Amino acid sequence: MCQFLSRLVVIAVAILTASCSSDPGSLELSFQYNKQPGPGSNQYAVWIENVDGQVVKTLYVTEFTSKGRSRDGSKPARGYTYRTSCTPTWVQHVGAESLTDQQIDAFTGATPAQSGVQTFVWDFTDQSGQPVAKGTYRFYIEATYNGPSVVTYTGTVTYGAPAGDLPVETSYIEASEDRKDMIASVQARMIH
Repeated sequence: MCQFLSRLVVIAVAILTASCSSDPGSLELSFQYNKQPGPGSNQYAVWIENVDGQVVKTLYVTEFTSKGRSRDGSKPARGYTYRTSCTPTWVQHVGAESLTDQQIDAFTGATPAQSGVQTFVWDFTDQSGQPVAKGTYRFYIEATYNGPSVVTYTGTVTYGAPAGDLPVETSYIEASEDRKDMIASVQARMIH
């Protein structure tokens, strides 16, 4: 009888541990990136905000947007300062002007040289790698198509939500027909 009760206790603890798990899962964002010709295109940013609209973490921003480009070897100005259409929502929401070069380096990446699927995973941590509070968060993918033409994909995700696909909303600023496929087939899903 004692052995039977011991096994029941072990099973009960295992069930409680599994049901009380603090594993939040991860948010996976992916899309088809189709490289566009010419200047002013191929800039995008991916980030997460809390329900108060504060940026929790930038997962990625293209190098030209955040660091600019120099052709003469001097230190370049950040790209968004002279090409203001470069991910304007990200620039405003993150407060890009207040970020140091070191902070921007942490999430800046080279603009992809070729078309292909881009995938970003958020593990429910903030920019410093600390776990975020339980709750609902908003994800953003913003892309500059051509000059002032910008598209933003957004949706919400909840800490600890079950695995599965999440809805994604799309909004445009001066949609550009000739470049509208730079970012396509956007998908968001919770994974465990």
